[in-house]
Amino acid sequence: MIQRKILDNGMTVIFKERKNDVVSVAFAVRQGGRNEFTKDKGISHFIEHMLYKGTPTRNTHQIATELEKNGGEMNGFTAEQVTAYWCKMPAKHLDVALEVLGDMVMNPLFDAKELDKERQVIFEEMKMYQDNPRMHVFDKIKSLMYEGDFGDSIIGTKESMMGNDQKKLKEFFDRIYVPENMILAVTGEADFDKICEFAEKNFTAGKGGLEVPEIKLRNGSETEKRKGIDQANVVFGYHVPLPNDDKFYAAHILSVLMGGGLSSRLFSEIREKRNLAYAVKGVTEAEVDFAYNIIYVGTTPENVDKVKDLILKEFEKVSRELDEKELDQVKEQIIGNHLISQEDSHNILMNMLTEELRGDATEVEKFESRVKSVKLEDVRELAEIKDYSFFALVPE
Repeated sequence: MIQRKILDNGMTVIFKERKNDVVSVAFAVRQGGRNEFTKDKGISHFIEHMLYKGTPTRNTHQIATELEKNGGEMNGFTAEQVTAYWCKMPAKHLDVALEVLGDMVMNPLFDAKELDKERQVIFEEMKMYQDNPRMHVFDKIKSLMYEGDFGDSIIGTKESMMGNDQKKLKEFFDRIYVPENMILAVTGEADFDKICEFAEKNFTAGKGGLEVPEIKLRNGSETEKRKGIDQANVVFGYHVPLPNDDKFYAAHILSVLMGGGLSSRLFSEIREKRNLAYAVKGVTEAEVDFAYNIIYVGTTPENVDKVKDLILKEFEKVSRELDEKELDQVKEQIIGNHLISQEDSHNILMNMLTEELRGDATEVEKFESRVKSVKLEDVRELAEIKDYSFFALVPE
């Protein structure tokens, strides 16, 4: 059972007990690329990097040492509507995880020299995304599906990153990293009351403000040519109901049906029957107020149009032919995969955090019943693709 409490200082604490020797911990702030205007793009991700660069009581090496020398592993990530800092530790060292991560999210230095150096690291990260065809096409399909600020990449541009200076980062941090915007999530063998006591004692209430640019949906198609690659990387995307919509789980089922594993319809149709690709994969991208499904295919340049046509035809078939037996098989697959993922405390932690960002972490306990309740007609209706986006990165 998940325990959840909003503390007097405004912080939300979520906890799921798990009887083993490992505990997973995350401090998360309800802020990411979704909350940034084009001129600020990359600032949430930049702050994430800088929080590992030291506090008044710990330098970068000491942060890593205190966690790793006690058997822990640590990392962080910036998504569209959350920035999070997490670690996995032996359960007996939970206090170390709370103290070190807590220090990071409360007391970053934002040293000017370190900031300039880390900006260069992020410029290299940008190059990595650009040079990786799959990462690049996933970014591009999003820009074709959304106008303006939200369509921009989370990592930002060189121009926006040059404008994200020390003063701006500090102002942004002070406004965003306050308890009312934060979530402390823990999974493992621990005492919920003591976790709450730590958060109450160490975090002082403060008022912040989240900026929320408007999300504007669109659809578009584009082909980009690039030297030095041999394979065409193709992405097909379409908007689906939001996570708080009853039909969201129908969209998730449709994604798995089409591209979720070796038994999926498009894997069978594109790879197994026609040998047109090695990789065929379906992905759902969804947070609080946006949701879309994408199909990725790696194929030869001369087969790009054929692959696109096969995708459209297979959706059309599903809209007409999907039956209860196949639907039940996909539901069983999704529920089974979910159960397997729960072997890892970090996955449990991330699932709780995802649902908390959508409104309430305890909703994750309804996952199986929600999948089971999806109706055949809802999946078939969503498969009637009327508008879509398409991007292909092809060899020049």
